[in-house]
Amino acid sequence: QRQPVESGGGSVQSGGSLRLSCQVPGGIRNCMAWFRQAPGKEREAVAAIYVAGGSSAYADSVKGRFTISRDNHKGMVYLQMTRLEPEDAGVYYCAEHRGCWDGDGWRRTSDYKNWGEGTQVTVSS
Repeated sequence: QRQPVESGGGSVQSGGSLRLSCQVPGGIRNCMAWFRQAPGKEREAVAAIYVAGGSSAYADSVKGRFTISRDNHKGMVYLQMTRLEPEDAGVYYCAEHRGCWDGDGWRRTSDYKNWGEGTQVTVSS
């Protein structure tokens, strides 16, 4: 079972930063993404990255503030979050794609086959 394991969540004040980490058992073989879910809201795609090369994608709400990266040798995916806002709060999930996406397909939750249990991010104003 290749269930990713997230870490790095916590509580910060508005304007603060956090770095989330995701360990992928067996190494990175497919494209990866971070999703988040706030209470009472649907899970939404935050950022995604190709398995190789520099291609990545971001939700408009986090562009310029969040950076996704990976270390294939370590089997790790990261999400550096800066200038956090209360609207960024929620449970953040790391997910492995069934392969990789085309166009805007990185946002579809149904295209991801393995999900972590999530890490909580709280942002106070």
